[in-house]
Amino acid sequence: MTSSELWTRATADRYDAEEAEAFSAAVLGPALTFLADLAGEGRALEFAIGTGRVGVPLRERGVPVVGIELSEAMAAVLRRKVDEDTLPVVIGDMATTVVPGEFALVYLVYNTITNLLTQDEQVECFRNAARHLAPGGRFVIELGVPPLRFLPPGQVAVPFDVSERHSGFDTFDLAEQILVSHHFTRDGDDGRYRREKSRHRYAWPAELDLMARIAGLELERRVADWDGSSFTQDSTKHVSVWRKPA
Repeated sequence: MTSSELWTRATADRYDAEEAEAFSAAVLGPALTFLADLAGEGRALEFAIGTGRVGVPLRERGVPVVGIELSEAMAAVLRRKVDEDTLPVVIGDMATTVVPGEFALVYLVYNTITNLLTQDEQVECFRNAARHLAPGGRFVIELGVPPLRFLPPGQVAVPFDVSERHSGFDTFDLAEQILVSHHFTRDGDDGRYRREKSRHRYAWPAELDLMARIAGLELERRVADWDGSSFTQDSTKHVSVWRKPA
């Protein structure tokens, strides 16, 4: 067990509906193409596969996928979509859980490495990726750039969504590199809001590169999004690819 917070049954059951935009073809299409190209004829391992937002359609594209997932509730939602023989899932944490065989690709998307709340655990996640990769294989992470440029002195909160049915903002502990995501979601039309929050450890691209070096991986490519656009000082996220030397 790691420091990651567990997703509950209630959260898992409404996850797909609340993240509908992330399931759209416009979002998923470029990601699936990017990952399938890296996997080639090999197998892919998804850390924190969740409800299968990426893993299920990637498998449908012909890439053999195996998943690791900490939350049994999230894995149960995935299992409604695809059987175990088609897409095996091992219950465990992404920092230490080992599955059989070697993989051409290990990937971790949607900011999920931040669920590991210590630097040591994040380093172990990189080591676990390297452990599973065949020589020449790649580890891919999708992660937001910490939005600290929006924090003037004395401010600790940054909004990331303000819409009719949802308001979200992050609060930051700059000394510990911990952010807390706060969500206020309107359920139904009676005016009531459901409040949820989750803790995350944010990390800069350069810090991840050092973690990769510790794990014996080399940075191969960093782009601003799955479409391959250039990563710049103004990018709000990155997709980074590290390679295990052949």
